[in-house]
Amino acid sequence: MPLPPIIEIVPASQPVQASITVPGSKSVTNRALILAALAEGRTTLHGALWSEDTRVMVESLQALGFSVAVEPDPGERCNRTLTVEGLGGRVPSGGSWASPKELFVGNAGTAARFLAAFVCLGEGVYRLHGVPRMHERPQAELFAALRQLGYEVESENHHEKLPAKIRARALRPPAKPGPLGPGRFAGPTPGRCVVSIEESSQFASALLLCAEAGGWRVEVLGQNADESPYVTMTLELIKAFSRKGGEFQIEADASSGSYFLAAQALLPEREQPEYSAQFGTEVSTLHFSSVAVANWPVSGWQIDERFPQVMPAGADFRLGLGRVLGDRVDKPKGTGSAQTEAKRPVISRHRDLGDSIMTAMVLAPFAGIPVEFTDLGRLRLQECERVAALRTELTRCGAKVVEAGDTLMVFPSALHGAEIETYHDHRMAMCFAILGLRIAGIRLKDPACVKKTFPDFFHKLAAPPPHGLGTVLLDGRDGRRLTTHELLAE
Repeated sequence: MPLPPIIEIVPASQPVQASITVPGSKSVTNRALILAALAEGRTTLHGALWSEDTRVMVESLQALGFSVAVEPDPGERCNRTLTVEGLGGRVPSGGSWASPKELFVGNAGTAARFLAAFVCLGEGVYRLHGVPRMHERPQAELFAALRQLGYEVESENHHEKLPAKIRARALRPPAKPGPLGPGRFAGPTPGRCVVSIEESSQFASALLLCAEAGGWRVEVLGQNADESPYVTMTLELIKAFSRKGGEFQIEADASSGSYFLAAQALLPEREQPEYSAQFGTEVSTLHFSSVAVANWPVSGWQIDERFPQVMPAGADFRLGLGRVLGDRVDKPKGTGSAQTEAKRPVISRHRDLGDSIMTAMVLAPFAGIPVEFTDLGRLRLQECERVAALRTELTRCGAKVVEAGDTLMVFPSALHGAEIETYHDHRMAMCFAILGLRIAGIRLKDPACVKKTFPDFFHKLAAPPPHGLGTVLLDGRDGRRLTTHELLAE
């Protein structure tokens, strides 16, 4: 049964003790799928995320002619065991310019960018297209880099975005007359390209994943290019991955786990009298909520592993922001009140957090001090214009939010319920669902958009502890309580 078009989150009334499993990392899964297809022989990926974005990648590889077997994962319903038969760097042939091999990438940025570089290792013509929002997302830097390497890329609407046709195999005349003859395609041509990551680090990752097979030398430019966390993830995965096949474990997704770690800061604590045998009378006992994420990643590959340190939960939440971020704080000028003079935490999308910075923004009104979020430019170019969306929906809930350039300042605020537009963006839906654990009247439109990365997110909210939070979710149309069986996004 599909999720209703609008759901309401009922705030928790009791402390919760839970340990939640979350799906595998989308970023690691899609990188691992490309590396497995490039390897020689069979690679089995354990704990791979099975969601809209990763299904797009699997289906595209299958459409290209790769064998990818999909089996259930016993530990997590949103994961799969994927077995890929690699072809040692070879990509099956595409079509002709008039009838190209079609690849549908949905709104999956990783699939769109990674496959654009990947098909250049094949032969013939491939056409990549997706949903309308994907056709608005930037591709120009990647297309320019592929052209530098000698490949032909034509954006159909002449705006350097999808849909686009890519002719694989750079045209290279043979050194001497032979069976290829003039004008034939003679395999990937070694070359050098320069790519900027100002708009997306996925451009560089796409090229780096295929660089060895293509004989490409890739120079990465852009702000903090040498320290880009997602480029670093790509390079570390390339080092760790066997080129001869084998077994590979996909780690849990830290950005998905951030929602449940954030829940700990929003769930109630309760003081109640309990009989003490030691004192022979009732004493006041404070019960805290405690939410852990099982198998929290520790490889250092995911920047969002840092979420528990950047946004500490529980009693340390307010003071912990400044303590954990250390010197990454601003102190306003002037000699005003203690509130004005308090150090203001500054959290960067480049330096501190990746996708989980959205979770941090939703927590920020409870921090007791203003929190500044910086370097947000890439958030404008993702599933929706996320900077404007976060400002709009937090303001709708009563938060004071100031936008200046690519910075949002979120102030301590008394929040209230509201009907939240999710913009068909999975992270908007999950962030504001967590807000509903504290604030009554949070109603989410299009909750099924979580299928992009976390199809059973709402099931985990509603499942009883210790494997869920025991949250009550209502059908926003008639107020009926939804059962856990109705909460899987499909």
